[in-house]
Amino acid sequence: MSTYDHYTNPPPSPHWQVPATGAARFSWEYDGGRDRLLALYQKGKDKQWDGAKRIDWELEVDPYDPLGTPDEALALYGTSYWAKMTQGQRADFRRHAASWQFSQFLHGEQGAMVCAARIVESAPDLDAKFYSATQTMDEARHAEIYARFLQEKMGLLYPVNDNLQGLLGDTLRDSRWDMPYLGMQVLIEGLALAAFGLIRDLTDKPLPKQILAYVMQDEARHVAFGRMALRDYYKELSDAELREREEFVIEGCYLMRDRIKGVEVLENFGVPRKEAEELSERSEYLQIFRKLLFSRIVPCVKDIGLWGERLQRAYLDMGVFELGDASLDLLMTQDEEVAEQLDRERFAAEEAARVAEVADAVRLGAEEPGAADPDGAGPVAAA
Repeated sequence: MSTYDHYTNPPPSPHWQVPATGAARFSWEYDGGRDRLLALYQKGKDKQWDGAKRIDWELEVDPYDPLGTPDEALALYGTSYWAKMTQGQRADFRRHAASWQFSQFLHGEQGAMVCAARIVESAPDLDAKFYSATQTMDEARHAEIYARFLQEKMGLLYPVNDNLQGLLGDTLRDSRWDMPYLGMQVLIEGLALAAFGLIRDLTDKPLPKQILAYVMQDEARHVAFGRMALRDYYKELSDAELREREEFVIEGCYLMRDRIKGVEVLENFGVPRKEAEELSERSEYLQIFRKLLFSRIVPCVKDIGLWGERLQRAYLDMGVFELGDASLDLLMTQDEEVAEQLDRERFAAEEAARVAEVADAVRLGAEEPGAADPDGAGPVAAA
């Protein structure tokens, strides 16, 4: 079945063409590089995994309650629209809300794959090209996994959100080689990490928890890569050049803040767009969610050296300025540990099940009648 058969509103074209500018850069220095970045590259190679095998796709998913999200977290909860809904319509709304969210994850991962490939092409240093090559494979795996989840388990997809598409386009069209780093590694990946983490920690559903935990383990490396590369480069830029990057960050952050309203879902349930935006703005849960989404972006922006007065004012306006003091290293370490712990628990349980299965087989074998002796006195002793 074509993916188009699952879309709520099929995109007008199967392809989105973004005119790209900028130079492809070759490096003839093959001997070494930055030790930290090469170590991250080695880790990227070591941590490759197969989404078809590491994730337990046999797990059932209720598409009408895929994440166990409480109704209070839904934008329509407590409104006249919610009061008029049947239980079946409310279940369908939960399905649409989760599908919209994971659809944006899917489209963002394809964007990350394209941006990582652009970094391979445009980064001036070979160590950065090496790492970006591993990230391109990571992002392909993530897109594959989210697409499979949406098509096989949810049976429903939403087109890319306008604001996410706008940020992806701005990132890809810019000819400066560092902009794919800034737009993707810092902004889009930072937002994705925070969203993945919030859902991973709240859901009690095993399949989405596995998907989010394992994807986050990769994304933690990607953000670390962006921090390393940009921190070094931005030390060399003039004040005017830094201000240009800060303007890009400000515009991108406002776009992403507006992106997560999910008004497309409300519109599909008969809510006029303007009212849908107002309901989303008034949702206390979504206000908290939006703020927490910047928990990875703000400290990273500060860490790489983009912390001018105008940028600080923008973060004050968004209510996320204080997040600049959060420890990114601690958050990334926790992301690694959650995935590793999930593996230990899953595979320990599988090993225990196999041991029990063998023990049962041995027990059943012992209970079977043996090769009796001619007098029926019991099994014939082995020679």
